[in-house]
Amino acid sequence: QVQLVESGGDLVQPGGSLRLSCAASGFTFNYASIGWFRQAPGKGREGVSCISRGSTTYYADSVKGRFTISRDNAKKTVYLQMNSLKPEDTAVYYCAADLQGSTWGWSRASVYDYWGQGTQVTVSS
Repeated sequence: QVQLVESGGDLVQPGGSLRLSCAASGFTFNYASIGWFRQAPGKGREGVSCISRGSTTYYADSVKGRFTISRDNAKKTVYLQMNSLKPEDTAVYYCAADLQGSTWGWSRASVYDYWGQGTQVTVSS
């Protein structure tokens, strides 16, 4: 019943921008914290950003100042605006929901209850 669907991934040139969306259904969206993770080939899943039920935001150092997470509770959607993209941002990006709305350990994949299927972001000239 719970569903998270990512969209917006694309091929983009270095320095470009993308906005990813995560559309949620099947749970009380307003109570959940939502995280964005990414996984590059041969690497582990990395926490990128998180937004709490109260819209407090968290970012990995590698994306601070470039990425912005936001949520629209009316649309049950979380966004990740990615600017100044670099080749090292290339990865499959996943959104995940913590139904308990916690933010301690937000960058640890194990705290999340549900995951989307991912969307590919490729940054290359």
